[in-house]
Amino acid sequence: MAADLGDLAALVAVANARGFRDAARAGGASASSLSEAVRRLETRLGVRLLHRTTRNVAPTEAGTRLLERLGPALGEIEAALEVVNSFRDRPAGTLRLNVPVSAARLVLPAILPPFLAAYPDIRVEVIAEDGFVDLPAAGCDAGIRYDERLEADMNEVPIGPRVQRFATAAAPACLDRRGRPEHPRDLLAHACLIGRFASGATAAWQFERDGEVVRVEPDGPLVVRVGAATDLAVDAAVAGTGVITLFEDWLRPHLDSGALEPVLVGWWQRFSGPFLYYPGRRLVPAPLRAFVDSWERCGEF
Repeated sequence: MAADLGDLAALVAVANARGFRDAARAGGASASSLSEAVRRLETRLGVRLLHRTTRNVAPTEAGTRLLERLGPALGEIEAALEVVNSFRDRPAGTLRLNVPVSAARLVLPAILPPFLAAYPDIRVEVIAEDGFVDLPAAGCDAGIRYDERLEADMNEVPIGPRVQRFATAAAPACLDRRGRPEHPRDLLAHACLIGRFASGATAAWQFERDGEVVRVEPDGPLVVRVGAATDLAVDAAVAGTGVITLFEDWLRPHLDSGALEPVLVGWWQRFSGPFLYYPGRRLVPAPLRAFVDSWERCGEF
């Protein structure tokens, strides 16, 4: 029983977006055309694929089974079509990246502008979220994560700074009131600004010096969602609300200006930089191949 590839792609887009309007905004199509495509596919197959409510949509059992196979299959078809790009003078198409908020803020600004200047026929779409995602199911070509978050069957390419640090700091007025910590455990007596992951777990603070690792779980007046609301915590730290621990590069402008004073510098923990990762399939889309090749060639664009 033949089915139109466009209708299948519409089903995947709507299911990933959990709604016709969001899928339409993401893909540039109209919600009515996507609705008609899904309805046409359901009629052809003789089975309902999506539960529809006024707020969102969700796959039926039959839809879930179909989507499990459609995502990778459509990804392979798109990758196969991208092979044609090798016959062009310049790669063209869309590169979709899924990255954590920290990478969108600290890694990509130095990378994307020169890349886009070098490849004017490539368009880059960036989705910033901190949870690990299934790249093909999310419609993304590649992602950026840290090594502890990578899956074994993914290709990995180091990208951005290879060594980073977590920095701890507070406004000078805050430290004047509460004292300047000399050991990480002194933070237990301070007002601290806490991050909470999407899972609901709070982010413990870890420090290291001369082989000694100290892990503390401080408390404080403000808890923010890691990534999405991190800037709020930074602003609160600058305002003197409490002590913050975050990527050094994220805090660097405030450290340089004196708005934040570094504390426990000898304890700041180093960690390896992020990786670009993508499915280990044989056919890599031309925009992604250009992105990877350019970075591997010289570490810049």
